[in-house]
Amino acid sequence: MPLGLYISVPFCRTKCSYCNFASDVFSRAVFERYLDRVCADVAQAAVTAEPMGGDFERAVDSIYLGGGTPTILDRTQLQRLFVTISQNFEIAREAEITVECAPGTLTAVMVETLKNCSVNRVSLGVQSFVDQEAASVGRLHKRETVLEEIARLRAAGIANINVDLIAGLPYQTAESWDFSLQQAIAVGAPHVSVYMLEVDEDSRLGRELIAGGTKYHAHFVPNDDLTADLYTSACERLNAAGIAQYEISNFARPGCESQHNLKYWRRQPYLGFGVDAHSMLRAHPNPELSPGGEVESVRFATADSLEQYVANAPLKRTPISPAAALEEAFFLGLRLACGVDLDDIEKDFGPRARQNFSHGITELMAAGLLECEGSHIRLTAGGRLLSNEVFGQFISEPATSA
Repeated sequence: MPLGLYISVPFCRTKCSYCNFASDVFSRAVFERYLDRVCADVAQAAVTAEPMGGDFERAVDSIYLGGGTPTILDRTQLQRLFVTISQNFEIAREAEITVECAPGTLTAVMVETLKNCSVNRVSLGVQSFVDQEAASVGRLHKRETVLEEIARLRAAGIANINVDLIAGLPYQTAESWDFSLQQAIAVGAPHVSVYMLEVDEDSRLGRELIAGGTKYHAHFVPNDDLTADLYTSACERLNAAGIAQYEISNFARPGCESQHNLKYWRRQPYLGFGVDAHSMLRAHPNPELSPGGEVESVRFATADSLEQYVANAPLKRTPISPAAALEEAFFLGLRLACGVDLDDIEKDFGPRARQNFSHGITELMAAGLLECEGSHIRLTAGGRLLSNEVFGQFISEPATSA
């Protein structure tokens, strides 16, 4: 099966207050050293996969540059990345090639560079079409910038555009959220991603909210109930506009679903390069090349700091047993609107796999969090809001030492 490739570009013009990713503002002097490391890793991908015990494949049908803001690289740096990939992998003619972009970075030269690199999909980190909301979390663009750059992309022939929105930003109200949704629909975006603001210790805004403080406009963040209502209204508005929900956070017009991200949820193989990049490969069919006992697949990840990654820190390897693979099939598959086909579960993992989870599935259905149609189970609207609780029912408790 063809691979998906993910390239992490962890550089930003500014660090947004809500961001909990391994990205930050760095001097441009760091860029070349980082690209040297990434390109070396791409060239050595087959060699790297062997000790991980993964079944390596050179065919590729999706490429995704994320981060970070890949479009703050200059044109020669972006071209170098794509040339290195094409020299070491066999890219399908119809491959989906996505680059994440922050509005304000899509100059005419950058759009031309993306086109020349065969980029055919762009994901725009809009977050809000309301200037006050975007500015409150450190976004540097205005609404007009977004509209201008979408027009520029389309003029260059790049029409497959995703718009990212976040529910729960400071100052957001039901009315302002409705405006952002209306704008995403009005610009004709074929794909929209809607995320609820994450509150955790890994972002400045999250830490301030947990502490009950007022920095980063934390006291103007909507409460959990309103944020959940905003997400629900997005589901209703986008579906009604023909931008159908196909995953918890993702909506698309027919045929415009993100093929790269579908690989994650369908447990298809992918390789990640760069800081905090993750990979998943099927276990090598030769047991001698797949160490660690009975292994269905293998996951491995790079260091999550720039310094450690550039210093060639070792990969963190996680072998996935058949039992763990079954759990993944449930909690990743249930992210999709189509849900999980229990007949496929039985076919792939045996009849006991279906039986072992039947009681939990029944309980979740009784609670109104799952629904069943034929052999398919899927999240209900309420289940999507409580998805982590649902997924937890399919994850075994880790073993503890005596």
